[in-house]
Amino acid sequence: MTLLILITLLWAASFSLIGVYLAGQVDGYFVVLVRMALALLTILPFFRWRSLRSQPAQLAKLAAIGAIQIGTMYLFLYHAFIYLSVTEVLLFTIFTPLYITLIDELILNRRHLPLLWWLAAAISVIGAAVIRYQPLSDDFVTGFLLIQAANACFALGQVAYKRLPTGPALAQTQQFAAFFFGATVVAAIGFALFGNAQLMPSSTLQWGILLWLGVVASGLGYLGWNIASKQVNTGQLATMNNALIPAGILVNVLFWQQTTDYSRLLIGGAVIIFAVWLAGRVNQLRAA
Repeated sequence: MTLLILITLLWAASFSLIGVYLAGQVDGYFVVLVRMALALLTILPFFRWRSLRSQPAQLAKLAAIGAIQIGTMYLFLYHAFIYLSVTEVLLFTIFTPLYITLIDELILNRRHLPLLWWLAAAISVIGAAVIRYQPLSDDFVTGFLLIQAANACFALGQVAYKRLPTGPALAQTQQFAAFFFGATVVAAIGFALFGNAQLMPSSTLQWGILLWLGVVASGLGYLGWNIASKQVNTGQLATMNNALIPAGILVNVLFWQQTTDYSRLLIGGAVIIFAVWLAGRVNQLRAA
């Protein structure tokens, strides 16, 4: 859980950098492609090349998970920005915990996940809605569907990785380049189809932010998040997906002096923290 919290804080800071320095200034598909390519290069030195012969099926599964979890997810996400404001995008991401809980049940063929996991996921959605709810625009339906597709991809990838036998953290690190390979292939296709080559980074600062996003936020961040996903239960993983919302707002307020409704932030954040605690009670009750 500690690792998930640290990565949530890391991604919260990165989200602010994207919003302030890249959004609307640099082509989003190019940003995704650079992030995935840099992440691949970051993790590639740890890759054990002999696994290409010994575990080709495992690497193919990892590549497929990466292609879905972050490659395809980003394609849907950036299309959604055509129809939605940033606030609406954040609002519609709050359903990810429910997708994770539902997908985990379907993949495992379990008819009943612990009721507390469902309850915790639903409570975390309520908490995020308290923070992010805003009046909707007229064209929200298309954007809503695109964001739900992105949420489903991100949720499916997390659950699939959590349930994939990968061994200890060291073994996962030595194979994780395949994950970013799959994501990079999808990102390259997305840029080729939808990218705008005229919206390229124009300053050293923007290139520096892309370097940070690729190496740290994506390369180390997704590796750490997926490894940590195997160390918590499904309910905790689901609810932690919404912890990024209050964390991201807090970073914006502290470092970029963005205005916010502090009462909604505190109440919604408290609700999400309660949901994470509630999800953790499943293991405690089973051990009792």
